[in-house]
Amino acid sequence: MNIETAAWRGQPAEGEVTGQETVVSSRPRRRRLIIAAVVGLVLVVGLVLLFAGRGKDAAVPAGQNGDQIIPRVTIIVPGRQQVPKMISGTGTLAARRDMPVGVAGEGGMVTRVLAEPGDWVRAGQVLAVIERSVQSEQARQLAANIDVARADAALAQQELDRGQALVSRGFISKADIERRVATRDAANARVRVAQAQLAQTRAQIGRLDIRSPAPGLVLQRSVEAGQIVGPGSGALFHIAERGEMELKAALSQEDLSRVSVGIPATVVPVGSQHSYQGSVWQVAPIVDPQSRQGNARIAIPYAPDLRPGGFASAEIRAGMVDAPLLPEASVQSDDRGNYVYVVDSKNRVVRRDIKVGEVSDRGVSIISGLSGNERVVLTAGAFLNPGDRIQPVLVARR
Repeated sequence: MNIETAAWRGQPAEGEVTGQETVVSSRPRRRRLIIAAVVGLVLVVGLVLLFAGRGKDAAVPAGQNGDQIIPRVTIIVPGRQQVPKMISGTGTLAARRDMPVGVAGEGGMVTRVLAEPGDWVRAGQVLAVIERSVQSEQARQLAANIDVARADAALAQQELDRGQALVSRGFISKADIERRVATRDAANARVRVAQAQLAQTRAQIGRLDIRSPAPGLVLQRSVEAGQIVGPGSGALFHIAERGEMELKAALSQEDLSRVSVGIPATVVPVGSQHSYQGSVWQVAPIVDPQSRQGNARIAIPYAPDLRPGGFASAEIRAGMVDAPLLPEASVQSDDRGNYVYVVDSKNRVVRRDIKVGEVSDRGVSIISGLSGNERVVLTAGAFLNPGDRIQPVLVARR
């Protein structure tokens, strides 16, 4: 019975499903599903690539190679215009009139110093005081001598008056009158001498006050209270007359010949964000034989940033020049200097090194590097490289 049961189970009856047959029959279906999914994915990818390729072909403008979009770039032909001729120079700031103030008298010990660097002073203002006790006593003595001389002169005048009253009566000779006149005149002369001596001493005392010769700005002070000073002590103060400054701009021999007195200039101190307007007030009559340079002295009104001894640059407007004028956006710069991009006959970008002149609201003048007839990239220079091909779009010159 058991054997038969086993035999029958080796061949299952119709409609009976065993666990083993279920596993065997499910494997072909899973394989077919995987194949179908792979085929569908391949079709989808193919369709996406097909439509993408058609879209790319449609986006390529006419006149291009089908592989790369050629950008449209605005260009300008600047021509030539009358623009100011600017001459650049650098130099040292200084007081236009540097007034050294020292000891005018015999000197002595300084008792007080009344001015500091940076102070504004008036003409005749006392800057320092020198001890004067000896000179003051001398002045008192001379003042007393004047009183004595005046008393002698008054007595001599009285003697003369009495003599003249008696001469008509014959009591006094004419010779006595002449002697009394001489005595009176000598007494008056002694009064004047004493007065002159007193005035001289007072003038010497006045010179013990070190005073400013003109209104201005104190630049330097080189004296302290208690210091012994004299005529050989040198300058105790330096004053810029009225605070006026100047820039001694060093220019080449060629540029110096184009500069004249009165032309305007702009001065920019190193480290400052401000510029100052001035004018050339003196042009050097000689040129240094070593450097081949000469100084153009530019007068500038006082400003806190203008400190004597500092360094500054200057732009001097020396007439007009015929040159191309470009917008600032057209001019690029790197470690090699300033340049622009021009478009050649094959519509390719070419770098052109330039030298710029004046920069103003009108634009940037080009001193050298352009003739004015080139096609210059207007604003897209930062996004281009030499050799790039473009579609130029010409705009009218402003």
